[in-house]
Amino acid sequence: MISREIIEKLKEIYPSGTRVKLIKMEDVQVPPKGTLGTVYGVDAIGSILVKWDNGSTLNVIFREDIIEKISDKG
Repeated sequence: MISREIIEKLKEIYPSGTRVKLIKMEDVQVPPKGTLGTVYGVDAIGSILVKWDNGSTLNVIFREDIIEKISDKG
């Protein structure tokens, strides 16, 4: 389980509106590597919620998937 401190830190690093780029994700429905998206939140288990530009809303799993922060919110 991820601590509340880590979840709060993720919310600071990836506030709603932050742009990210997908580097690596293991899932059968994964968007293509390099897909850009916009963070719309961090849930109670530490998943980063992303609306990908290709229409997918597949969550980023902390410590498993890899994203790169492209820009801050706004």
